[in-house]
Amino acid sequence: MIRRLPILSTLIVAIAVAVMIGLGVWQLQRSGEKEAMLAILRANPAKPSTRFTEVGPVPPDLLFRQSSAHCLRVVGWRDEAGRAADGSMGFRYIAECATGAEGPGVLVNLGVGTKPALKPEWTGGQVEGWIAEEPDHRSLLSRLVEKSTPLRPMLIARTPAAGLKAAAPPKVDDVPNNHVAYAVQWFLFAGIAGVIYGLAVRKRLAGSEGS
Repeated sequence: MIRRLPILSTLIVAIAVAVMIGLGVWQLQRSGEKEAMLAILRANPAKPSTRFTEVGPVPPDLLFRQSSAHCLRVVGWRDEAGRAADGSMGFRYIAECATGAEGPGVLVNLGVGTKPALKPEWTGGQVEGWIAEEPDHRSLLSRLVEKSTPLRPMLIARTPAAGLKAAAPPKVDDVPNNHVAYAVQWFLFAGIAGVIYGLAVRKRLAGSEGS
């Protein structure tokens, strides 16, 4: 019976199943790494204020830490869907600030409002808050291959700009750990692929025996 198995097809399926199992194991490893990072993030908000970093990626030991930055002038605005500290939803207004003649500058989430494309009447100054990351608009593929530009640090202002609600401070609950679910999916894919191929081979062998 072994000789009658389609060698090439069997080899391709075996490789595919092995790859899917490997991806499942990798996701389980990633889950452990993510849990360790979440433990760091839970402790960060209670730590003393630290210097704001302008260049990403933001390391876990700085993410969610209290910090401050000085905005010399606002050079642009972004508006994104966001949540206020009171739980209401709206648009968060992110100022793109210059901090000197050169450099990436600072992104500051100055609060949440109800009108899109609003330009708050805020021209800069000293801001205190928490270190977070800018909104992530990278594709899933670019995040998986990790070749995309890293997210820039963003300061979530403790005190909102005039006319806005304070933005929700960063919370660990907002950082998902879906790696176990991803691992289960890959293992299921591997199992389903194996079962489907086994049924196909069984049907083929049964047909050849009856001919």
